[in-house]
Amino acid sequence: MSTTTTVAQARTKTSGERLPGAWGLGLQRGVLELKQFFRQRDQVVFTFAFPVVFLFLFASIFKDDVRGAGINASQLYVPAMMAAGIMSTSFQSLGISIAIERDEKVLRRLRGTPMPPAAYFLGKIWLVLVTGLMETAILLLVGTTLYDVDLPSSAVKWLDFGWIFVLGLTACALLGIAVSSVPKSGKSATSVVVLPFLVLQFISGVYISIDTIPDWMLNIGALFPLKWMCQGLRGVFLPSSAQVLEQAGSWEFGKIALVLGAWCVGGLLLCLLTFRWKNRRDG
Repeated sequence: MSTTTTVAQARTKTSGERLPGAWGLGLQRGVLELKQFFRQRDQVVFTFAFPVVFLFLFASIFKDDVRGAGINASQLYVPAMMAAGIMSTSFQSLGISIAIERDEKVLRRLRGTPMPPAAYFLGKIWLVLVTGLMETAILLLVGTTLYDVDLPSSAVKWLDFGWIFVLGLTACALLGIAVSSVPKSGKSATSVVVLPFLVLQFISGVYISIDTIPDWMLNIGALFPLKWMCQGLRGVFLPSSAQVLEQAGSWEFGKIALVLGAWCVGGLLLCLLTFRWKNRRDG
């Protein structure tokens, strides 16, 4: 895990060279994170296959036309699973992996090196960016090939997709970093992180059509990014006739941008206030 910083330390001691900046080291950390991720083949298969399998299951079971929306139920699941995939590769992935690294004292060793702390987090951001893009591309390929989801026909729609992806991924990644401080050990990290994510998927319109979820559940889901990511991606990939299914009867792109942007700021504050380099029991 500390290959980059070890090389940098050796150079500094032997030749007096200055360490690369946080951005350069962050890029090197990102390359290292990606190499480690793709070396674990079972993790790679599970990460990318999980939302695809769920999309196939739900789209096969619920495939009737949605009354008054101009779409069928299987089309409704494609953008929802894309949003869940983005949150899975960011919030869930970072929340669990950082907690494990903290428990194994990897973070404490990294903190003791000359590497700027920002480089560690930049490496994680590169990891979730690449895996998030790959996950989204796979789900979009499946959706357009098997479930008649149309690609956006205008530059405006692609622009909407771009900022929803970036803001959603950033917000969820920051929340994942923040929640990694909650588990008491690496062994409990999966349970602590997966449970709230699973609940959010049910009350945010991932597994259940948004028009069948009680308003009080939707209001709780509206406090978190996933509901707005689902809604925004539905607005990008579904026809305007499907707006009737939404709680407000419209896509609300402005509100989506406001909520996701607020979560980016709030997530950053949570990280600054809660992140720890070592376990509480280590003192």
